Amino acid sequence: MKVLLFNGSPHQEGCTYTALREVADTLEKRGIETEILWIGRESVSGCQDCRGCRKQGHCVIDDGVAKLSARLDEFDGFVFGSPVYYASANGQLCSFMDRLFRSASGKMRMKPAAAVVSCRRGGASAAFDRINKYFTIAQMPVVSSRYWNQVHGSCPDDVRKDEEGMQTMRVLGENMAWLLQCIDKAAIPLPEQEKPMMTNFIRE
Repeated sequence: MKVLLFNGSPHQEGCTYTALREVADTLEKRGIETEILWIGRESVSGCQDCRGCRKQGHCVIDDGVAKLSARLDEFDGFVFGSPVYYASANGQLCSFMDRLFRSASGKMRMKPAAAVVSCRRGGASAAFDRINKYFTIAQMPVVSSRYWNQVHGSCPDDVRKDEEGMQTMRVLGENMAWLLQCIDKAAIPLPEQEKPMMTNFIRE
């Protein structure tokens, strides 16, 4: 089993990475392979609503989103990590997730996912909430911890001193490992899918 962790921070080994590394280390202790993908300095275009993904089966913009889409079957779970900018996830991660979930959410359906956010002081719960919305619309089980998955600090050393935050990351790793192992052991077929219905709110 393998979990992909996204580092959306522009700092490759900054505060967000420090939190993700704690989750990854815990997963690895439970026999789960991990990979941390740094996308924080990639030039990521927002979704252009070209709908090319409906014809091609993947996002047609030639960057990291399309390349990752081809690898999604390698992973059994996902963790998306972001610094908090103006009480939200940062732009690169939001653009990446907009296009990934628009074009390839079917490959992630029923795979456990979690959000991790890092902030200096405030806005963490709003950023955490935004990232979690992707999972619930893509039919992905949301993995929880014993608190919202957030750490605080201005630098990695500060984050490591946030004992509650780091513990929250370890509990998250433990819970994800447990859920992945339960899914693997049960080997139950995925639920059948109804044909999607699109309902507009404006009626004639």
